Amino acid sequence: MDLETVARLSVGAPQVPSAVLADDRPVSGAVVLSTCNRFEIYFEAPSEEDVEAARSAIISTISSYSGIPEPSVSSAFVTKKGGSVAKHLFAVGAGLDSAVVGEREIAGQVRRALIEAQASGAASKGLVRLFQAASRTAKDVGARTVLGSDGRSIVSVALELAGDISGSADWSQKSVVLFGTGAYAGATMALLNEKEAGEVAVFSSSGRAEAFVASRGGHALDADSLAGAIREADVIIGCSGSDARIEASDLASIREGSSNPLVVIDLALSHDFDPAVANLDNVELITLESVRLAAPEEQAETLRQAGELVQQAADAFEEQQNTRAMDAAIVALRKHTQQVLDAEMKRVRSQHGCTAAAEEVELALRRMVRQLLHTPTVRARELAAEGRQDDYTAALEALYGIDLRPTASPELPEAPAALSRPALHPAGVPHPAGSGDPAQCPVSHEPPTAASA
Repeated sequence: MDLETVARLSVGAPQVPSAVLADDRPVSGAVVLSTCNRFEIYFEAPSEEDVEAARSAIISTISSYSGIPEPSVSSAFVTKKGGSVAKHLFAVGAGLDSAVVGEREIAGQVRRALIEAQASGAASKGLVRLFQAASRTAKDVGARTVLGSDGRSIVSVALELAGDISGSADWSQKSVVLFGTGAYAGATMALLNEKEAGEVAVFSSSGRAEAFVASRGGHALDADSLAGAIREADVIIGCSGSDARIEASDLASIREGSSNPLVVIDLALSHDFDPAVANLDNVELITLESVRLAAPEEQAETLRQAGELVQQAADAFEEQQNTRAMDAAIVALRKHTQQVLDAEMKRVRSQHGCTAAAEEVELALRRMVRQLLHTPTVRARELAAEGRQDDYTAALEALYGIDLRPTASPELPEAPAALSRPALHPAGVPHPAGSGDPAQCPVSHEPPTAASA
């Protein structure tokens, strides 16, 4: 999908998790990962059977916010489930699925997505474990491959490209106007400070520029001083994604009579600048697509190492999930045997009274029960690691009549899933749909069930 469609779908993204949890829908947790080139929703459903209903509820919510018909929204998203969700999110968090491979901002965006979901009460325990594991994997990939030492990002590549276009990598003589005060604006300001940019002015349509520059440097612009700053600027950078887009005609009017070349960098998914500014005299436009095309290719060996680390982390996470799923079976088996023991001891006491002999019999029987349960407990863990937990639960039902359906235990893990809108690969190819495992869903690029747009 193109970035315009991603932008349209992501309208109202911050409200989606709370909305889908508010109306008694089959969604028990949701986390939105919305960045400059992706929109993903990770969600958990009460059971695997509820995943499709949960997906439909999320699609309906996105449709209501974006104004796009439900069939169009549904066709725009890829759904991933089970183990494929973890692998996808871990790869995204490590920067392997970015326009600039190995970019460092995405790991922070994954952390912030979880923090925001926790703050709104939308993050389920399963999703918290998933996103925390993704952050650990990103750190591991950064520490054990050269991706971590390159310090590459969408912002850094955009600034390098701007230097090439202007004919000078010396930012000390450049005047910059920065739109926005969010995470990308913060990353951009940090890099401009590293490059010792001559003058940086910040504008925010929401009025947060003063607070932004107080801790990061530069000076704030207001509506009255903005036009003058744009007229004198060498570089204008858009990171806000606000509705106050600068049209080509407005920029032409402001720059009328100026012979100073201008580089416009638009990093906002919904565009801070009219794409037609690229047609103006003395103006060069850099977009996310420009960054993708200019991003250097990684060495095959580095990508192979990073991919192996992601796969190992995803396998380990899935094994942990399978083991947790067996906990309920183990508890149910122990409860069953304990009930049999209690019933037998009740019969013994009713016949022989509360005697010392009865106490000794009970202690002996309890030791026996623990010994009998040892091997079934060990086998439960082993089968979980092999992904054969269904064999174990089927055996419990067949041999003991123990029913492990979700209503039997509130501790049963929920089904994760993800809906996602495919972000652009370095080669510009959308992600393929994932295959099905239990249920985790992201909308955009990332486990319980995952759907991506």
